[in-house]
Amino acid sequence: MKRIKIPHELQKMHEIFSEHGFSAYLVGGAVRDIVRGKTASDWDVATNATPQQVTDMFRRVIPTGIAHGTVTVHFMKREVEVTTFRTETGYSDGRHPDSVKFAATIEDDLSRRDFTMNAIAANLADGLIVDPFGGRDDIKANVIRTVGNADERFAEDGLRPIRALRFAAQLGFSIDPATLAAVPRAKEKTAGVSIERFRDEFVKMLKAPQPSLALRLMEDTGMLRLFLPELAACRGVEQADARGFHRFDVLDHLLYACDGAPARKLEVRLAALFHDAGKPAVKRTEIRERVSDRAGEPPAAETIYTFYNHETVSASITKNVVERLRFPNALTAAVCHLVKNHMFHYESSWTDAAVRRFLVRVTPQAVEDLFDLRIADVYGMTGVPPQLKNGVWSENLLELKDRIDAITAQNTALSLKDLAVNGTDLIRAGIPAGKRLGHILRELLDTVIDDPKQNDRETLLRIAVNLNG
Repeated sequence: MKRIKIPHELQKMHEIFSEHGFSAYLVGGAVRDIVRGKTASDWDVATNATPQQVTDMFRRVIPTGIAHGTVTVHFMKREVEVTTFRTETGYSDGRHPDSVKFAATIEDDLSRRDFTMNAIAANLADGLIVDPFGGRDDIKANVIRTVGNADERFAEDGLRPIRALRFAAQLGFSIDPATLAAVPRAKEKTAGVSIERFRDEFVKMLKAPQPSLALRLMEDTGMLRLFLPELAACRGVEQADARGFHRFDVLDHLLYACDGAPARKLEVRLAALFHDAGKPAVKRTEIRERVSDRAGEPPAAETIYTFYNHETVSASITKNVVERLRFPNALTAAVCHLVKNHMFHYESSWTDAAVRRFLVRVTPQAVEDLFDLRIADVYGMTGVPPQLKNGVWSENLLELKDRIDAITAQNTALSLKDLAVNGTDLIRAGIPAGKRLGHILRELLDTVIDDPKQNDRETLLRIAVNLNG
């Protein structure tokens, strides 16, 4: 491949650059994706025009990174980041160059980039490819390799080692041995990366087809213990015992569970990755006597591992991790809620009232995610994608889903706002405002959950007055 097809909008952008005597190139991930036969959604352009000259050429230009020669051009209903050819020297803070100098050629500009697959350019004039570091060959070989010396590239930006691991999972590529060997050596520089920058890469790992690829590389290179020590502590915590529920230690179980969660649901993948993180803290070993199946044979001892209350400890650990990574509060609450409730155990003997109480506890909004987490948990036990119509666990899950659907269709009261009365109604009935009133409302909800027919205004007011005594 010597040239690529340039999108229509970028061809029009080239015409403007050319009219003013400048050249421009499509660069970075867009070229990498096109070379891989994928569709490129984000466009980055490099040019020999200065930011001021770019601003003069186009109508709508935002100075998004003017200190580093970058502006965002709004053009033909697209946002295109345009950066002047540049070279960089010195990276005292492990992220930003101490000085930026505009460069004369696209080759000079490509020499400062992180990986060969990202150091390819395509001329907007004709799509002709510029590939001074063999990026196309590495893409063809599915290899991630730094531009030049790996230690030097990683010393320039402490996030680059993490990006290498993320790309491995995101693209399904292997990492060049020399590049991979340099990752642990960059640990001190990487430790200085802001938690927000790490979080953004971590999220991209979790959205990859198989997050465990990146997470295992993090463990192998020491990055897991650096950023997620709670997960690293799960390595070697065995849970396979005579009952046969598990095949893997806690960390491998969590990694497989994460793979088994829906890629489109970040909260479920986070919950799957941390749902058993509390097991190392609560693990106990019991030696139990197993009755022999054969007549006359003495009882045999068997080892059983228990993890009582691990869901509560796991939820606490998850909260600490997710807050440390500065995820939004709403996502933090949703993930912790899933972890705390992942140990539900449904049986056909549950009454309808029991199903309604389950719904109240987990909330109707979280049920689908909780079911996805249960499926991921089963995946994590075997490392094999579970079949939803194969086994007692799936029969129970499908039955519970059907019962929940039936109850939801009945518009049964499952929260205080669903009651036929509210606090104002109780005050008007002579019940004073305060904690007692709140307690009575909760008693009314319990009554309606047990018997939905009681959700009638007059009936509930009569019960409330009686409860008030």
